[in-house]
Amino acid sequence: MIVYLTRKEQFNAAHRLWVYDWSEEKNRSVFGNCSNKNFHGHNFKLFVTVKGTPNPETGMIINAKDLGRIMREQVVDVLDHTNLNLDPNFLDERLQTTTENLVIQIWHHLQRFLKDCDLHCVRLEETDKIAAEYYGE
Repeated sequence: MIVYLTRKEQFNAAHRLWVYDWSEEKNRSVFGNCSNKNFHGHNFKLFVTVKGTPNPETGMIINAKDLGRIMREQVVDVLDHTNLNLDPNFLDERLQTTTENLVIQIWHHLQRFLKDCDLHCVRLEETDKIAAEYYGE
């Protein structure tokens, strides 16, 4: 019997989408306001869903408090109130800091810290209108 558990955390961070090989006009055309030279910020909502078989004694696949602690220690505390393009963190600095790339990077980072359950989905909401999900595929 597989059960899915989702935990939500939040962090605030700034970033800029910019391809250095492109002109300013092309960057503006592709990325719009996200290419602002002074960066811009978001209130990110992070949803992590794990899956597994509930422990017969506890009834849990992972203690939700432990999942929250891992999310905070490994992602939220590292990325909160930072510039994703400039501040040191676990993100691959060669990648654009799009929601799509961020969700993949968060998946790969978190995966190492989960012991008794498996990662099923990482969802990152950048705005009320933009979100990305990654299932490890």
